[in-house]
Amino acid sequence: MRYYVISDVHGYYTQMKSALEKAGFFSDTTPHKLIMLGDLFDRGHEAKQLQQFILEQMEQDKIILIRGNHEDLFVELVTTDAGMPYSYHKSNGTYDTALQLTGFDPVMSIRHYDFADAAKDTPFYKEIIPAMLDYFETEHYVFTHGWIPSIPNRDKSYSYISSWREADREQWNQARWFNGMDAAQTADENKTIVCGHWHTSYGHSKYEHKGTEFGEDADFSPYYGPGIIAIDACTAFSGKVNCLVIED
Repeated sequence: MRYYVISDVHGYYTQMKSALEKAGFFSDTTPHKLIMLGDLFDRGHEAKQLQQFILEQMEQDKIILIRGNHEDLFVELVTTDAGMPYSYHKSNGTYDTALQLTGFDPVMSIRHYDFADAAKDTPFYKEIIPAMLDYFETEHYVFTHGWIPSIPNRDKSYSYISSWREADREQWNQARWFNGMDAAQTADENKTIVCGHWHTSYGHSKYEHKGTEFGEDADFSPYYGPGIIAIDACTAFSGKVNCLVIED
């Protein structure tokens, strides 16, 4: 099977579509699927277009969805917090995504329970999020968002857990926030882990000594390291989406 893999689109539908076109996703006549490694929304302003695209791929059984930390933030906003955004819901773009998908006007007086109900009625909440997996596995690869469940240490290193496939909900919620490029340094997994969440310029700068994280010399291309391929291009900053094409 051929897999087209993208991550952290963050509502930038145009950039995502351009990356998929360049990689040949739409013209591919062989069996293939799209893998999206979470964080679908919360930066760009094309949430509705992206939502419709994902629904179409789901109808055709051409997509595998991995849950990211921003999906967790959306669920938290409309359930635990009943539509009342905290500052981090606004700074992370979650509140704006809910406004885009519901059509609510932030200038008007919003009754938060009506807002929460409308957000719960969106296809994103009702269909897309429930279809998301913590990870997807093939013969040679594991696809996830931040990293697989591990033990974070005080020195920002991570201790590998061989039984990560048996992790509970809390462990996966935590793992979606991990920096995979750091965690890969001490991992002992026999498959390559493909992840997003953390901008790839971090790995190029820290481990390859290539450029800075956000300067003119920053490299947002996929980061390849021992046991890891990281692909978050930090689209809001770089203006592009990375797309891997993997046969497995």
